[in-house]
Amino acid sequence: MRTSFSVNDMTIHRIIEQEHGFTPVLEFLPGLSRELLEENRSWMEPAALDPATDKLVLCFQSYVVKTPHHTVLVDSCIGNDKVRPTREAWNKKTDDHYMRALKAAGISVDDIDYVMCTHLHADHVGWNTRLENGRWVPTFPNARYLFSRREYSYWAEEHTKNHIDAIADSVLPIVEAKKADLVSSEFALDDHVRLAPTPGHTPDHFAVCLGRGGDAAVLTGDLIHSPLQARYPELVMRVDYDPAQATATRRNFLERYCDTATLCCTMHFPSPSVGHIKRWGDGFRCEPIAD
Repeated sequence: MRTSFSVNDMTIHRIIEQEHGFTPVLEFLPGLSRELLEENRSWMEPAALDPATDKLVLCFQSYVVKTPHHTVLVDSCIGNDKVRPTREAWNKKTDDHYMRALKAAGISVDDIDYVMCTHLHADHVGWNTRLENGRWVPTFPNARYLFSRREYSYWAEEHTKNHIDAIADSVLPIVEAKKADLVSSEFALDDHVRLAPTPGHTPDHFAVCLGRGGDAAVLTGDLIHSPLQARYPELVMRVDYDPAQATATRRNFLERYCDTATLCCTMHFPSPSVGHIKRWGDGFRCEPIAD
């Protein structure tokens, strides 16, 4: 399975932590009818839909991007030792899958210059921190962590009303360690890495655009979760903050990159997760890049 891609003067590595049937597809995409599911079953199974359980297959991964200037990690996945009682596969796990994947890509935690979190859900911030002598400390000691200021403010306020484990163990310790930079979702790091506002799934979700002088590649975050949402962009995910905005964001994104040379690196599509956006009737598909 291909996990590294060269794009112009950059290298993009997929750092995979888990890939499995995650949750029943009709629950995950509540607007999906049984009839529409059956119409699409033949092309979804088995890579995107587990035929035995009807669970949507999702990949949980980070991307590490090496540019001429920096080594950037986008979304830090699930993490170890985190209390996630509603997710058995995430709860208090202690495996070495993520660290082995980093090592296989030739990357150490000390190599990361920036960590960019497209949003602050648990499976995108988990490896921000690791447990050391009972304390949560930054996993990437030399990195600055970039959070959307508006996104951070929203979740920090929600946390004061009702405790959110992921904020407590994977976000606030970064702020307290003075490792966080709160930025606009239109922030540009340099001539190779810039953010693009893609709100809807969360209040100020962003995508990450890569390349000098144009978008040679784009990392989607959670503006889209499944290939089925590419074909039918109006299908919203069950926890989208603003479903109407999420739908508009998704369609605009797919239209923007359709039939272009931009490499689309999705966060949760099943492997290989990376490809080019093509039109498919009234919708779209991500044509996987060849091994």
